[in-house]
Amino acid sequence: MATIRFCQGRLLGAEEERQVDVSDYRGVLIFGEQQNGQIAPVVYELLGKGRELADKLDEDLAVAVLGQNIEAQAEELVHYGADNVYVYDDPILANPRDDPYSQILTDLVKEVRPSVFLVGATPVGRSLAPTIANKLRTGLTADCTGLEVDSDGNLVQTRPAYGGNIMATIVCLRNRPQMATVRYKVMTKAEKNQSRRGTVIVKKVKDKLLDRSKIKKISGESKEISIAEAQVIVAGGKGLGNPEGFRLLKEFADSLGGVIGASRAVVDEGWIPYKYQVGLSGKTVRPKLYFACGISGTVQHLAGMQTADVIVAINKDPEAPIFSVADYGIVGDLYEIIPKITKLLRNRTLKR
Repeated sequence: MATIRFCQGRLLGAEEERQVDVSDYRGVLIFGEQQNGQIAPVVYELLGKGRELADKLDEDLAVAVLGQNIEAQAEELVHYGADNVYVYDDPILANPRDDPYSQILTDLVKEVRPSVFLVGATPVGRSLAPTIANKLRTGLTADCTGLEVDSDGNLVQTRPAYGGNIMATIVCLRNRPQMATVRYKVMTKAEKNQSRRGTVIVKKVKDKLLDRSKIKKISGESKEISIAEAQVIVAGGKGLGNPEGFRLLKEFADSLGGVIGASRAVVDEGWIPYKYQVGLSGKTVRPKLYFACGISGTVQHLAGMQTADVIVAINKDPEAPIFSVADYGIVGDLYEIIPKITKLLRNRTLKR
């Protein structure tokens, strides 16, 4: 896979063109997204990477949390690595919305001047981050899969481009903060340290943030487990031969208490919806157990699942690249192998 390096820049009018003094910006700030009063799982991964970056820069790590009755969780974020937690607690912030959230976070960035600002690449983060970047007139790298700091203190941001065929390395040299949204399940979650100490700073929500939008109703969440959260995934590729093969994989996944996934090739063919796609251009996953059934193992697919705890590959082709990352490999016809495994699992369940 090729790698190419870019520098973030913006096409501004003559009256807008500027270059900030980067030495005025210090520290790493994380958006502590919450849903229904609970800190989103991606935040703990951002804390792990954010702590690493802050230590390399010898600077502080901060988290901004917005919500209702959310202050009680601020101390928990300190135990996961934060030096400072900024809390905005108000009924208007109960549900994430671009209007009030973007204004509060923009004002906070202008106040504390972080060098790096990280946001989870969730539906909320993907909507919010561009709005904030535009308000701050800075660059934004979306869907990062890698973050490092170079010798000059610049954030080196890596993300897939051109359908995953190129890994782009991006730096923001002229403007601050350096902003990035980060994929879920690609960074290592921070470890909890009950003895860590930090500062919780409660911020007042300005009355002017009573915005134009109102939420009347939030529909119930789907009971289906997202592949990004699943502990067991049974994924299928072109080796299935036809879309009907996913019925077999669904039965297998159900017997394991897991969910189905798919390679990009079968999603492109229309065999299964995009939400099941694993890989650089789909979801990055980190389950305890991953079955790759009829998947050859392109670089793009491997990058999205190779951090699974245990990988089992089933493929007719003994030379398939998927076997290079598999912990266990089975060479043979998946239509013969999977029914036998499924039957064994069901028999064990019945005996219990």
